[in-house]
Amino acid sequence: MASSSITSSRSSGSSWTPKQNKQFEEALAFFDKDTPDRWQNITRAVGGKSVEEVKRHYEILVNDIIQIESDQVPLPNYRTTERNGRGFSNERQ
Repeated sequence: MASSSITSSRSSGSSWTPKQNKQFEEALAFFDKDTPDRWQNITRAVGGKSVEEVKRHYEILVNDIIQIESDQVPLPNYRTTERNGRGFSNERQ
């Protein structure tokens, strides 16, 4: 999800730093959909973005979530490792 959001945001002319993404996520959690002036509040919390950029970033996030939940995003091919009795991998890297 994150890479898709970052890529989509950059292609629309607006790059988001990891710090801005974190601020965005925290502001979304704090200012719920019933908060008056929600998008203006989130924009102020992020800083350096317009209301339109913040709304677009949200739309991208929602689309990413929809794709993930509908199994349209392939799962990563993680290496399987054996674990010993304490939950540690026996495989060395």
